[in-house]
Amino acid sequence: MKTRIFCCLAVFLLVVALAPSTMAASVSHGKTINYDEAKKQIVIEEYDIKFTKENKFGNPTGKQSTFDLTNALVGFTPTPGDIVRIAYEEKNGKKQAIRLMNVTKQDLMKK
Repeated sequence: MKTRIFCCLAVFLLVVALAPSTMAASVSHGKTINYDEAKKQIVIEEYDIKFTKENKFGNPTGKQSTFDLTNALVGFTPTPGDIVRIAYEEKNGKKQAIRLMNVTKQDLMKK
């Protein structure tokens, strides 16, 4: 019985130790400032998460961030002024986008 408990505990600790802590992606959203399809880059002005009736996507923070879209899944092509949501991972000090969703144009996909 003690051996079984020890084995279960050892397996559990091994799984927890080997599970990557960075498995979940970070998410950022904001207004598109510049989208360069040739360079596969997007610059956004980040928004906070204080949603109001006047600012249903949040308030601008004034912080601009650049994302690399080389391997990202991109929905509708963003244009300057569109609100986008980006799931990304930081690798070597750069923000590598995993997915880009154009929130402004997402209703067009339903039609």
